Amino acid sequence: MGIYVNPGNTAFQKALNSDIYIDKTDLITYTNSKINKTNCFICVSRPRRFGKSMAADMVAAYYSKGCDSAGLFAGRKAEADEGFNKHLNQYNVIRLDIQKFLESQRELDTFISEIERAVIGELMDVFPQCIGLDRSGRLKFMLEKIFSQTGQGFVFVVDEWDCVFRIAKEQKEVQKAYLDFLRGLFKGSAYVELAYMTGILPIKKYGEHSAINIFKEFSMLNPGQIAGCFGFTESEVEILCRHHGVDYGETQKWYDGYQLGDLHIYNPQAVAELMENHEFQSYWAGTETYEALKVYIDRNFDGLKEAISMMLCSGRCKIDPLTFQNDMTTFKTKDDILTLLVHLGYLTYDKRSSEVYIPNREVSLEFLRAVKTGGWDGLVRALNRSERILLSTWELDGEAVAKEISEIHNETASLLKYHDENSLTCTVLMAYYSAKAFYMNPIMELPSGKGLADVVYLPARNVERPAIVIELKWNKSPEDTIRQIRDKQYEARIKEYMGDILLVGINYNKKRKVHECVIEKIRSGNVSV
Repeated sequence: MGIYVNPGNTAFQKALNSDIYIDKTDLITYTNSKINKTNCFICVSRPRRFGKSMAADMVAAYYSKGCDSAGLFAGRKAEADEGFNKHLNQYNVIRLDIQKFLESQRELDTFISEIERAVIGELMDVFPQCIGLDRSGRLKFMLEKIFSQTGQGFVFVVDEWDCVFRIAKEQKEVQKAYLDFLRGLFKGSAYVELAYMTGILPIKKYGEHSAINIFKEFSMLNPGQIAGCFGFTESEVEILCRHHGVDYGETQKWYDGYQLGDLHIYNPQAVAELMENHEFQSYWAGTETYEALKVYIDRNFDGLKEAISMMLCSGRCKIDPLTFQNDMTTFKTKDDILTLLVHLGYLTYDKRSSEVYIPNREVSLEFLRAVKTGGWDGLVRALNRSERILLSTWELDGEAVAKEISEIHNETASLLKYHDENSLTCTVLMAYYSAKAFYMNPIMELPSGKGLADVVYLPARNVERPAIVIELKWNKSPEDTIRQIRDKQYEARIKEYMGDILLVGINYNKKRKVHECVIEKIRSGNVSV
């Protein structure tokens, strides 16, 4: 049993001994289906705290010849795989945590040679019978010699593969040297039985270095069939909540929201902390600070601050993620910034609509901390007005709502290109930010009746408040806007809410540069959600 070659299973054993452990061994079923095939290269990228290292420890414990892990997997999902016993502890495993070789920028010039030196030293102990091995040689050549003489291949498990791109953000030559090292290690190498890599970022590709695109990537944008193997699913969290006496509905609000394919995934560390402490709060600060987020959202890209403002108020933003260069410095548009934030876990991505949004209350608090200092004063003041606007809406005081929205317009002029439909929608979302406490996330352009409503707020479960249907218009009268709501029969689509519905017509008079608002209440009864 070595540190890097044929490691033991102690790390996975510790994970099993944790107070909260969710069986994710079905990942082994997938890796077994790829072993010793041409498509045996797998790269999984997830944000911090999503269980990547635990999964890497599990993969190493399962395949490594350096231990007996049958007891650790007994009764777990992986046992159902028909190839489970065939592959269990049958391979030479090389397990690397790149971050251990690169703890600071001081190691940037030496970390590759240190990796090779450490692994070669252990290989010579494991294969003393092989001839022509050289402690000062290159790792890939030694692996080729071992394979040619013994016929034994290797399973590679590489954790934190991308830390080079986080530590050496601006040093392109270091990044290229590292990619060359990985390409030389894996590309066209007969000794590779399986290569499993994890990190925060997808694989960086540029020019000839795209040769490591041999890896099948599973990211926050494209989670594929192993989406449920990282993070906690809704059903898993619901079981934990029942077992620990924690309110599941409140847990959803705080920690749900990462959309991976058809699954909603929870951050596992946050859920584990909640089960232990029974306190709903942001546990994000344990691994990140709001300054890390602020560095990116303060970038001077057209439309970025407007997008952040809209998402902070439960809106969504459409992006093109394909321009992102898979690093932390090459940004040409706001879409590149927003795509990075998806990979970092600050946003989630709805692939069906190509939209990003803030997943839950925990992350929303981090955005709030980030915008409270410098450059976002107008947004902060706008959000502070929100509670008064919501109260005025319930009181049918359209004049007060219009006045406050006009103030928000003035306060956020530096953030928004105001004279377009998007910006008016963003302003309304800011105005109704406080609705989060009583309503579900707003529905944008809700298909209803004969047309589209711009913004609809439906009450949260067991909250006795009226539904709010908001129609936004330019250079019309607010009365015309209300009339359009009625003509389109918006209420037909929310008839299951057997309570009051507030029709809110908001018009922006571009000539006078003022907002106008009329509010009407229709259909009385008890709210039933």
